[in-house]
Amino acid sequence: MKNFPREVRIVEVGPRDGLQNEPAAVSTEVKLGLIERLVAAGLTTIEATAFVSPKWVPQMADAQAVMAGLPLREGLRFPVLVPNLKGLEAALAAGAREVAVFAAASESFSQRNINCSIAESLERFVPVARAAQEAGVAMRGYVSCVLGCPYEGAIAPEAVLGVTARLFELGCYEVSLGDTIGTGTAASTARLFDVLLARFSARQLAGHFHDTYGQALANVLTALEYGIASFDTSVGGLGGCPYAKGATGNLATEDLVYLLDGLGIATGVTLDRLVDAADYIYGALGRPPAGRVARALLAKRKA
Repeated sequence: MKNFPREVRIVEVGPRDGLQNEPAAVSTEVKLGLIERLVAAGLTTIEATAFVSPKWVPQMADAQAVMAGLPLREGLRFPVLVPNLKGLEAALAAGAREVAVFAAASESFSQRNINCSIAESLERFVPVARAAQEAGVAMRGYVSCVLGCPYEGAIAPEAVLGVTARLFELGCYEVSLGDTIGTGTAASTARLFDVLLARFSARQLAGHFHDTYGQALANVLTALEYGIASFDTSVGGLGGCPYAKGATGNLATEDLVYLLDGLGIATGVTLDRLVDAADYIYGALGRPPAGRVARALLAKRKA
């Protein structure tokens, strides 16, 4: 076998990145029920919610209520997304101990998504980083459109390098690299890591792949070959990108776990319980899971 990492950390993003893209709001009770089932499956890092404007993201309007209902158990981490200092202050008031900030590798995407340049978006995080550090709160970074942009097409790895470097300068302990529209391939993923790993270590980086063209697992395998041992996924394949037409969603957590189980790579996650979580949330949404493994195993149970 190739020199893959022995263990992979999964950052479950379904309760935030997944549910924020739903056309109808999901109740706080259902969100907390999903998080409890994800914890029961063995996931220990779960992106719980986002402290964003309810005007722009109404699905996250209950962020404080979600935080108040989270299970308080040793070893669990519940990062939350914050877009600015106001969001951070609200997150801290709600008890957050880890936050995530985001920027794009594409100027066009940055302008269309948050109405400012990449440089301006990163400057907004200077006071956020300072306040998070003073509060003793960990900060993780996201870079979107690392392998392609709906407006600009292919993105140069050097553009991703610059944004990633700035996020580390701000104090992020890890930067997650997002193939936001799912157009990346094994070859473009390799080119990206060739550039980034010349400057950063594999332990500083995470992969966040979308499965629009069915390439997410191929990209994971490529990342594993480079020693990447942290990946963002979403239970049942929840989510997508509202700014990228046709982007069908995040890599399903069950699909990643199935792959890693087959490779003998430890995750601490029990696949059957993970499928239970996918069945629960998609039952609440009234449709079958998007993830292939969940669909297959649920069909087998009913056979």
